[in-house]
Amino acid sequence: MPKIKTKRAAAKRFTVLASGKVKRSHANKRHILTKKDRGRKNKLKKGGYVDDSNLGLVMRCLPNG
Repeated sequence: MPKIKTKRAAAKRFTVLASGKVKRSHANKRHILTKKDRGRKNKLKKGGYVDDSNLGLVMRCLPNG
């Protein structure tokens, strides 16, 4: 059996922590920022965690994570 390759697009977007949680970043922070208020942009700076309903899909893309 060949080795399972990591999906590189997922590896650039997600980080697997030692606790088993998967860290992610928020969307909507790249452009068209003038109409978004300061509080919304500050909340988008902080990362988040992948929800349990999507965790299996993400972990399948990161077999070596």
